[in-house]
Amino acid sequence: MSLQVISIIGLVLIFAFATVRSVNMGAVAFLGAFLLGTFVFDKSNDDLFAGFPGDLFATLVGVTLLFAIAKANGTVDWLIHSGVRAVRGRIALIPWVMFLVTSLLTMVGAVVPGAVAMMAPIGMNFATRYRINPLLMGLLIINGASAGGFSPISIFGSITNGVVERSGLPGNPVLLWISLLLFNTLLSVAVFFMFGGKQLLGKRVSTDPTQQDDEPVGGGGAATATRTNTAVEVTTLNVQRIVTLVGLVALAVGALALEFDVGLLALSIATIIILLWPDVTKKCVSEVAWPTVLLVCGVVTYVSLMESVGTIEYLGNGVVGIGIPLLAAFVICLIGGGVSAFASTTGILGALIPLAVPFLLTGQVGAVGLIIALAISSSVVDSSPFSTSGALVIASTPEEARDTTFKRLMTWGMSMIVVAPVLSVAIFVLPGWL
Repeated sequence: MSLQVISIIGLVLIFAFATVRSVNMGAVAFLGAFLLGTFVFDKSNDDLFAGFPGDLFATLVGVTLLFAIAKANGTVDWLIHSGVRAVRGRIALIPWVMFLVTSLLTMVGAVVPGAVAMMAPIGMNFATRYRINPLLMGLLIINGASAGGFSPISIFGSITNGVVERSGLPGNPVLLWISLLLFNTLLSVAVFFMFGGKQLLGKRVSTDPTQQDDEPVGGGGAATATRTNTAVEVTTLNVQRIVTLVGLVALAVGALALEFDVGLLALSIATIIILLWPDVTKKCVSEVAWPTVLLVCGVVTYVSLMESVGTIEYLGNGVVGIGIPLLAAFVICLIGGGVSAFASTTGILGALIPLAVPFLLTGQVGAVGLIIALAISSSVVDSSPFSTSGALVIASTPEEARDTTFKRLMTWGMSMIVVAPVLSVAIFVLPGWL
């Protein structure tokens, strides 16, 4: 039995054991990486630790610590109140504001995890305060990042278009971007109505603390909506909250414009605030989503081990031998989605397009259409809680809702591994117009 097949069986067993025994999957993944890596694959300790996602670890810890501080000192309350005032209390618009802002950030060049890291904690606090389904809020933030993430000046767009050009394949950067934008927007409309958005329509929350919570909105009548039971807490700015806001702005500018590491920058800003106000922030370290950190880092470490023994290349090369063009296109997208759900979307885009070149050069399917389908399949699964974006959403979810949101996000992310390739191949490859 080849090493590649053994690594795939190992991943299946990790999922099975973690599910049956109800234990942290990351811990089981570390066990699998150690046992297989040391005793089967003959990897050294340095080889095993080379796959540990140190940048992702720092991002999860840094961002969740900073926003735990912002929550403890009242900065999050101030942001929530300001956001509700901006949409004039219309609760149904809040998730769409998160979608739009996140897509704009990635559209102008922000890395997808960086944009999600900025928006997820704010969005999930909105969801908690106004009884919005956390899954709805999280998915709209993640989909918004993917919607803008393939513009010609974005990170994903630049990588994809660069690989296409170097591979000598025909490309269409604008069509790639518009296709991803429309697909994620329509997907988000479906998410909105599937996960409670319809119940939010017509609901408003008063932004005037002098009004009663059950005061009708508008002129009356049987169809008149009423305000929710949630009152808007009016939080004023003080020195501590102003410094925290400056820190959040510095995180956005530093990560998105100056390209500093999100995790290290967030940890640095959080530490400065802790040093200034230790009494208020001393309990915030315990509020870091440590179980999520263990889970994500363990799974990513194991997937990196799979990559090191050639499992991903093994799966990609197997596509070339498939004799049915549409089936081969679907399998390529399925591999892209399946691997990207547990690993770097950036790495997948850079790896699978070259692997597909021999197949694409045969002219059996349109290159532009397949590249768009592959981009969709590899990015929509960022909603998996094992990807950076999904992990950030889980880490930003309040503890009492974290397990439920994790299970639902995992179900959604795993379903997208199949759903996204089916839809994207049917739309962009099957008609043969690209």
